[in-house]
Parts: sequence; C-alpha cells; structure tokens
Amino acid sequence: MSQVAPQADQNRWKALAFIALAQLMVVLDATIVNIALPSAQKSLGFSDTNRSWVITAYALAFGGLLLFGGRIADLWGRRRTFIVGLVGFAAASAIGGASQNFGMLVGARALQGVFGALLAPAALSLLTVMFTDAHERAKAFGIYGAVAGGGGAIGLILGGVLTEYLNWRWTFYINVPFAILAVAGAIMVIREPAGGLNRNRLDIPGVLLVSSGLVALVYGFTKAAETSWSNGTTIGLFVAAAVLLAAFVAVEARVKAPLLPLRVVLDRNRGGSYLALGLAIIGMFGLFLFLTYYMQNILRYSPVMTGVAFLPMVVGMITGSTQIGARLMNRVPARYLMAPGFLVAAAGMSILTQIKVDSSYWLILPGLVLMGLGMGTAFMPAMSLATFRVRPTDAGVASAMVNTSQQVGGAIGTAALSTVATAATKSFVPSNPHLPPQLLAAQAQVHGFAHAIWWSFGFLLVAAVLSGILLNGGGAQNHLPVGADGELVDVPVMAH
Repeated sequence: MSQVAPQADQNRWKALAFIALAQLMVVLDATIVNIALPSAQKSLGFSDTNRSWVITAYALAFGGLLLFGGRIADLWGRRRTFIVGLVGFAAASAIGGASQNFGMLVGARALQGVFGALLAPAALSLLTVMFTDAHERAKAFGIYGAVAGGGGAIGLILGGVLTEYLNWRWTFYINVPFAILAVAGAIMVIREPAGGLNRNRLDIPGVLLVSSGLVALVYGFTKAAETSWSNGTTIGLFVAAAVLLAAFVAVEARVKAPLLPLRVVLDRNRGGSYLALGLAIIGMFGLFLFLTYYMQNILRYSPVMTGVAFLPMVVGMITGSTQIGARLMNRVPARYLMAPGFLVAAAGMSILTQIKVDSSYWLILPGLVLMGLGMGTAFMPAMSLATFRVRPTDAGVASAMVNTSQQVGGAIGTAALSTVATAATKSFVPSNPHLPPQLLAAQAQVHGFAHAIWWSFGFLLVAAVLSGILLNGGGAQNHLPVGADGELVDVPVMAH
C-alpha cells in the first residue's frame, strides 16, 4: 500500500466535498434550466425563436472562456479563482431568478457562463494539485467523475421538482445556497499548495483568438440546428472558427508564455483523453435531449417523473466511477477502463434505439443502467489522465481543456443530433401515408429520436476505439516525481 506523499494537505478530503459541490452546481446548470424553459417562456412571454438563446448564451460564454479561466487560475491562484467564480456564479443566478424580461434572463445566463468558466477549471486543478498520492487521487477523481457525469441527470430531476412544486425561478435561486456553502468551505478548508503558480504574463492574443474561435464554433453548431448546415451564416461561422483556431495554434507555437502550451494537448495520453471525452459527451448529450423529449411528449411523463426515470443512470454512473473506475485505476492502464467503459455505454445506447410509441419503461431501464455504468467507469480515468504528468504551472489550463472538450462536445451533440432527428422525422412522414395523422406524428418523432440515438451509439464506439489506440499511460503510479524544469518526469506506466 502506497504512502501518502508528505506534502499532502490534511484537509484534502473536506476540500473535495466543497469542490465536488461547486462542480455539481456548474454541471446541474447545463440541464436544470432546460426543464424550466417552457414555464419561463410562458412567464416572460418570449418567442420560440428566442428560446434557444437561454441555453446558447450560457454555452457560448462558458465554452468560449474556459481556457482563459484555466490560465487565470494558474496565474492568480486556484483557490482565489475558485471563490471569485462561486460568488459571481451565485450573483448571476440570483439575477436570473429575478429576471423581469427576456434580455435580463439571457444576460444572467451569459454571466453564469463567464463565472462558470473561472470556476470549473479552478475546481479540477485544485483537485489535481491537492491529491498527490496515486491511490487517493483515484478515489478523489472517482467521486469528482461521478458528480461531473451524473450532474446533468440530477439537474433533470431537480429541475422537474422545482418547476412543478415551486416555480421556474427556483432553478436559478437553488445555486445561491450551494455557492454560499461552497465559499464557506473553500475559505475554511482549501489551502492551495505553495508554489506551482504561473508567473508569466497573460497571453492576450491567445485569449482573444481562442475565445472568439470557440464562440464561433459553438454558435455555428447552434445556428445549424436552428436553420441548416448550408445556411450562409452557419458556413461563415465554421470558416471563422477554423481560421481563428488555426491562428491560435500558430500563435501558441511562437509566443514565450502561451495561454495553452501545445505540450499539454500534444501529449498522447492527454490529447487522446480530451478527444475521447468530447466524442462521448456528444453521445451522452444526445441521449439526455431525446429521451427527455420522448418521455415527456410521447410517454406523457411529468417533469418530475422524467427526472426520476433517469435515476438508474445516475446510480450506474456513481457505481461505475467509485466502485469500478477508482478501484482499478491504479491496477490497469486507463485504456483498459475507458475503451470497455465506452463500449458498455454504447451497448446501453443500442438498447435505447429500440424505443417505440408504446414502449414500456422496462425497455429503457437496462439501457440507462448500462449507459451509467459504462460512462462512470470511463469518465474517471479520462479526467485523471487529462491532467496526468502535467506541470503544476499548467494544471489550470489542462483542467480547462477537460471542460472545453465537454462543453464543445455538448454543443455539437445538442445541435448536430437535433438536425439528424429532424431530418429523419421529416423523411418518415411521406413514406408512411397510410397511418392515422396523430399516430403518424408520434411515430415520426420516435423514428427521429431513435435515428439520432443510433448516431450517439456511433460516437461512443469511436470514443472506445480511440481510447484503445491512442492511450498508453495511466497505470499504477504512486507519488509522481517532478523534474528540474517543473514537468513531471516520466514514470513507468502499464502500457500493455
């Protein structure tokens, strides 16, 4: 049994509780507002066209500023950035809950995204620098991975309960007590390890290029879902994103103190884990989106019932993360957990492609359990590997890359799979003219959902293959030694 590294923080487990609480708050917000959106729309009287902006404003600000937030944490201090992020997120949530009109609501959502982009990478990088022993690190990442993975489904449950029994404004107000508790905990128990801060100047050109590039990319996918892939604005946004992100890579290769040192993403294990995570999130977000619509519109579940129906997936995710992933992470290479985990999740997804207009919950249940178990098992080593052997001065920006791959994956999943489902629904109608109109509409919708879930299945399969091919590190390691240049030195890893 490995010894805890001498510099391990006494309060690290208490700190983990507050870090996980803050992460839960950020992840909840990606789905909790979705359930409340119809009620908010009725209350504030905004159009269907404007409705998507309540989701998009958060995604654009969050996804566009994550790398900036990660580097701010490295420069300014992770604990300080964490606390500022919490306070700002709570204030933005209070504004959202008190919104009197559409503009105020969208502004509050964008502000939530800005402070979320500070908070999320600071939380993960605190975990990275506080847990230095391999076995403890595995447990900590298991808990964090379960929260990060299951938070979206918990958001659906909480959103349903709050909307049904209180009102939509509480889906915002609920963040305030969460944040107060997490700030109090951060002040009392989080102590950032001495050293490990990056004293270089901030790379302003890098910030502007990557933020505008990611915003253009996320907005491009959103626009494609609203209009079409061939729309002039959609194409223009994708071209702008490609040019800006290519310019960002060129700048980062040349500047003395880059926002994102290319060594962070060019490492085979870290780069592979970012890619696999992003693809898996595309599939997972597709599942949340279409199963929510299916349960509410076709099976006529209430918002609360819909949330409760997702609970087995949350239980599976917590079990996979803490009982399988955390226990095996230091015994086998990460790819032996990630590849099979994504395959099990894909198997669950394949069951869910069989949904019909009159399917019973007993068809959905095994699919959700397998999805949860698989994703939980794969998420935890993926998050740990994403910050594996990174320099302490790059911990924030490496953590931000994890969140960026999740945010961009979520945006792509929601937008791209929505267009796939819509196209399949439209093609179903003319080929089945003999069906009664009401049944035809329902069957066409379910056909669209099932078609999109097949695509989600494909994304998970690709994530599994990439995990098996690209990853070769992350086996049993104890406390990792640091070289003279600050890079964690290579240690033997289980690569076979």
